Amino acid sequence: MIPRKYKILKMKLHNLKPAEGSTHKEKRLGRGEASGKGGTSTKGNKGSQQRAGYQRKNAHEGGQMPIQRRIPKRGFKNPDRVEYTVFNLGQIETLNEKYAFSEFSVDTLYSNGLISKTDKVKVLATGELKSKLSFKVNALSVKAKSLIESLGGTVEIIK
Repeated sequence: MIPRKYKILKMKLHNLKPAEGSTHKEKRLGRGEASGKGGTSTKGNKGSQQRAGYQRKNAHEGGQMPIQRRIPKRGFKNPDRVEYTVFNLGQIETLNEKYAFSEFSVDTLYSNGLISKTDKVKVLATGELKSKLSFKVNALSVKAKSLIESLGGTVEIIK
């Protein structure tokens, strides 16, 4: 016997419903005025945004003066500027202790992961160098060159 608190439902046509979450109702846009979303299909009247294939332009500010034209230009960018990765003599000494260089060159720095393939290397005279090394670099200061040669090292400038 089933207790009275449970209500037994018999399956009849008026009782049938789909499982919870199995159906959802979406308005079909642009399918006539009777749908309630016909005519302009909720996109407003006229203009590119209501057309098919519309894509928003990244920098477009809707007729407002664009930021790259509002901000004044200042200074000068030299297209021929050469940027170097700088190593001081003191840094080279610590690197030599760590990696035990036979020569300090762009290739050995790249192979040890200290610079990237396209980097140019410049040596400056800050710090103290104690070990005798041969240098193959793109540029170096006059003082660094004299200090290296005074220790018995060699210097070769590569392009």
